Amino acid sequence: MTSGRVEPAGTHAETARRFDELVAAFVGLSEPTDVAAFLRDVCTTAELDAMGQRLQVAALVAEEIPYQEISRRTGASTATVTRVAHWLRFGAGGYAVVLQRGRV
Repeated sequence: MTSGRVEPAGTHAETARRFDELVAAFVGLSEPTDVAAFLRDVCTTAELDAMGQRLQVAALVAEEIPYQEISRRTGASTATVTRVAHWLRFGAGGYAVVLQRGRV
């Protein structure tokens, strides 16, 4: 881990299989209303809110807003801001793809 990269979740075979199935489920959905319906069925309200908050945090981190200000604006803890910033910089690139597409 000298590069700062974190190994992906899913070193456990069953977790990796479930992750792959979830990805396949999303890939198979082309309509935004279908994606929304699937998210509402598979996630709790708290999970949806947390994911939305992380996306807001990632957008603000990318704008180089100070962490305390991001926390104030989003209601996320500074620990969450730090964690999202880490994944934005050293993760698999998912946040970057979404942010580059300007959907936030």
